[in-house]
Amino acid sequence: MATTFKTLTSNDVSTTRTLLHEAIPITGSIVSGTYASDGNLKNYSHGMFQSIYDYPHLSSSANHIFDITVGYDANSALSGTSNTQHTKKRNIYNQMAQVLVGHDVTGAIRSFDEDGNFSAGGTKLDSVFFLNFSRLLTKDEVKKGSFELKIGVSGGIGGTYPTFNQAGLTFNSGLLTVTDLSGANGYLTNSPAGEYGILYATASLGTNVLKGNQNYAVGLIYYQAGIVVLSGSIFNDEAQGGILNNSFSTTELGTNFGPTGFMSVTGSTIQASAAAIRNRLYNISFNNTTELNSTIYFCRANHNDFNYSANPTYLTGSKIRVKTSTTDSPVSYITTVGLYSADNELLAVAKLSEPLKKTPETELTLRVRLDY
Repeated sequence: MATTFKTLTSNDVSTTRTLLHEAIPITGSIVSGTYASDGNLKNYSHGMFQSIYDYPHLSSSANHIFDITVGYDANSALSGTSNTQHTKKRNIYNQMAQVLVGHDVTGAIRSFDEDGNFSAGGTKLDSVFFLNFSRLLTKDEVKKGSFELKIGVSGGIGGTYPTFNQAGLTFNSGLLTVTDLSGANGYLTNSPAGEYGILYATASLGTNVLKGNQNYAVGLIYYQAGIVVLSGSIFNDEAQGGILNNSFSTTELGTNFGPTGFMSVTGSTIQASAAAIRNRLYNISFNNTTELNSTIYFCRANHNDFNYSANPTYLTGSKIRVKTSTTDSPVSYITTVGLYSADNELLAVAKLSEPLKKTPETELTLRVRLDY
């Protein structure tokens, strides 16, 4: 316990914020069901979402990667009480919207908005897939501008999970790349869940895939929440309000999704719809972010400070051990720095790598950093 204290002023304290990033690749071989027989996919009795793991989920070494589910708004053209799991799909959409979008002035839950402006005439994302990434992967947030998802939009999977990847037909004839193009500096902040960006789709493989051959807003990514909202329009042709070229979808889309592909969710379970989009995931990649906050204390020992030790062994026979004559200067060795509260309660301890010699002829500044 210290017997001598020195007050730290605002000039002795500094704060810093450091962002650490890690590249996260999620390959289609894991996601699409190549290892489905090994149990890396987990379905639940409630049937409201499907979980994907990097190993068989019963293994102690398995890590949860993300969940997939689907939902639609009450105002969606697909909404109907006769639909399979209609109530659950509505509830999923409302739950996600309540957390990520919030409520309007009347207290009603807002719908996901394509451009985030919530204008009366704006396009709503009312029929969507949700990809909810594990906190283990996203850490504090997804790095803005780093997200990329490649997904096949043409048919040919034949109703089985691995065929889509193994044959490669779908990826070669119609592959979309979905990115948050303006995420680094064009993100939005009007969400109760934090910052989010708009996702845009471009054609990666295949000709005549997108109508007009341009970028289309197809969803939202919530960076802190680690959630992707992906519009069902990526599976529909332009005649059905989608982004795919009519001629492409007519000739290329199989019966699994068809030119009005997303509409299949009305007669399918959430689990089957999750499997349908999971089969088409070619690759997902992003950088996560770990925010490291630090407080730096500059502990200054002036020439006349801390030249004596409070250690009882510093004295022998009431004489300082390190002095051989009365004219010798006092000497101490600094090994530890303690940070105390205003009422002298020890809060933190910093250890030096080696003792530092302190005499009246020297001044020291010790830099102590607390990370949190």
